[in-house]
Amino acid sequence: MTAPKLAFTTVAWQEDRVVLLDQRRLPTEEVEIECRTWEEVAEAIRTLAVRGAPAIGVTAAFGVALAALRSPASGVEDLLADLERASAGLAATRPTAVNLCWALDRMRRYALARRGGGVEVLRQSLVAEAQRILEEDIESNRRLGAYGAWLVPEGGRILTHCNAGGLATAGYGTALGVVRGAAEAGRRPFVWVDETRPVLQGARLTAWELAKEGIPHTVVADVAAASLMARGLVDLVVVGADRIAANGDTANKIGTYGLAVLARAHGLPFYVAAPCSTIDPALADGRAIPIEERDAREVQEIAGRRIVPAASPVRNPAFDVTPAPLITAIVTERGVFRAPYRFTARTP
Repeated sequence: MTAPKLAFTTVAWQEDRVVLLDQRRLPTEEVEIECRTWEEVAEAIRTLAVRGAPAIGVTAAFGVALAALRSPASGVEDLLADLERASAGLAATRPTAVNLCWALDRMRRYALARRGGGVEVLRQSLVAEAQRILEEDIESNRRLGAYGAWLVPEGGRILTHCNAGGLATAGYGTALGVVRGAAEAGRRPFVWVDETRPVLQGARLTAWELAKEGIPHTVVADVAAASLMARGLVDLVVVGADRIAANGDTANKIGTYGLAVLARAHGLPFYVAAPCSTIDPALADGRAIPIEERDAREVQEIAGRRIVPAASPVRNPAFDVTPAPLITAIVTERGVFRAPYRFTARTP
C-alpha cells in the first residue's frame, strides 16, 4: 500500500532557500525558519533547529547548494574552493552523525565530476543533487519501515528513545519508520516514548509526531524503562542511530546503551533502524566513533531555569555507543542484518 503523506515537512527547498521546521519550538509552536546561506544552515544544525542524522545530512547537502548559489565565483575552480570552505564549516557542526559527512562528500564528488560543465550549470546541478538526496532518504526510510514492520508482533509494545521519526529524517523516519510501517501493515503497535533527557527529544518530538499520526503512545521518564520491562509491558526496543561501525557497534542518543543492557537482562529484542548512509565502514568498531559533548546548560537548566548548583561541574555527552553483541538486528533499506555484522560499504 502507498504510505500516507506526513502531516509536516522537516526540510524543503523553496526557490533559492532551505525551509526548516524549527524543532527547538516544538511541541508548543510550529514555526518554519528560512536559511538563505550555508552559514545559516550550519547554525540551524548546530543549535538543533534541525536534528537527527539523516535530516542533518539532507540539510547539509542543501547548505552546499546554497553555497554554490551565493558564491560570487565566475570560474569553476573558484566555485569549488568556495564549496570546500562551506563543506568544512558544515562538517564542524555535529561530529557524531556520519550522515553529515556522507552527504557533504557526495556533494563534493558530484561537483568534481561535473566541473567541466561551467559555473551556472554546476550551481543548478548541485541543487538538483541535494533534492535527490532528500527524495532518496524518504524512499529509503519507507523501505526500511516495511522491512522492520514484520519484527513487530501484533499489538506490539515498542519502547523507543530520542526521536528517530520524520523530524529526524527528510520524512517518514527510521525507528518511527518501523512503527509507521507496522501501523500501515495493520499490526496495531503501541509506543512507550522515553522522554530522553536532557533535551527531551522523545517527550517533545516523538510524542508530537505520534499524536499527529494517531498512533497510540505514552510518554515515560527515562528511568521508568527497567520497571516497564520487569512488569512485562515492553515487547521490543527500537532505536535509531547516528553512526554504525563496520562491526555493528552503534552510536545513538545518550541512554541508548543502558536500554540495550536492560533489554538483554529482560530477554527482549533490541533493534537499531537506520539507512545504509549511517554505516561508517571506515571505522572498525565503536571505539573510534567521536562523541559530541554539548553545552552544559542543556543539563544545568530546564526551560531557562537553573537546576544545578553553580559550583557543581556538568558533563553533557550527547551520545553513547551500544556494542554490537547487544543488538538483535539492524534494520536498513536493504534488509534486516543480524550478528555477526560485517559492514563493508554504505550507499553511494
